Amino acid sequence: MDDRELYSIRMRAALGGPHEDGGKHISGGEHLSAKASMQIKVLELIDKAFTHKRGEPTFFQLTIDKVEEDGQMIKPLPVSTFDSSDAAQGRRIAYSLLADHGISEEIIKKAMNLFESINNTTGALIINAKTGERLDEKKEQGVRVSRLEWKKENFEEWCKQKEMPVNQRMKEALTLATKVCAHPLTIAELCWSDDPDYITGYVASGAKGYQRITKLKEYGDETGGRLFFIKDDQPIESYIHYLQKIPVLIETEENYELN
Repeated sequence: MDDRELYSIRMRAALGGPHEDGGKHISGGEHLSAKASMQIKVLELIDKAFTHKRGEPTFFQLTIDKVEEDGQMIKPLPVSTFDSSDAAQGRRIAYSLLADHGISEEIIKKAMNLFESINNTTGALIINAKTGERLDEKKEQGVRVSRLEWKKENFEEWCKQKEMPVNQRMKEALTLATKVCAHPLTIAELCWSDDPDYITGYVASGAKGYQRITKLKEYGDETGGRLFFIKDDQPIESYIHYLQKIPVLIETEENYELN
């Protein structure tokens, strides 16, 4: 990894006060940045927060930390797409893809029921893939994955090679999924956005790649979030530390420099 100093830039925005005080989640975002690019990255996150379809926030928080931990470079997960005619079919596809990872239907239903019972999550729920129990202790907030980046030019070149349109939403989601699924404890991730105008979601894993599902909810639905199904043979603390603290750069070439 590039040995220049890196900074973690995190943003969260809510309506009606901070998330922990009951504010409605509007938007969140992450960047890893060299010092020279921090201003540009900050402006990108401000723009994202104040132009979101969920509304204009009344609470906005920006946090910048110098990264002290050693990081990793990881190649992006391979991408495949599953077309669904409606949300119901999309959920059936998601169940099937999770079952392909050895997760039982009973556990998937238990995790989904838990997820749907919690509103306004800003992070992921970590689920024991054998028992369906939630393993993190973050209450409604969930665990937020931080310290990750995919350089814009590198992503655009990857899209060109794959003959795919440049899609900022997919860039953010694929970057996060690649980091999560690189950890040996992760079996699979299920995610769809809380943006009412974005209905595509995915199941991702190191074994199967990033599996897009074109319709996982209906337009106008503001629910969304992430479920991480993991093995239960190691302490959860080290897993959460990796998600939150270890910097990861997504790259498709040997010579990667973060600007």
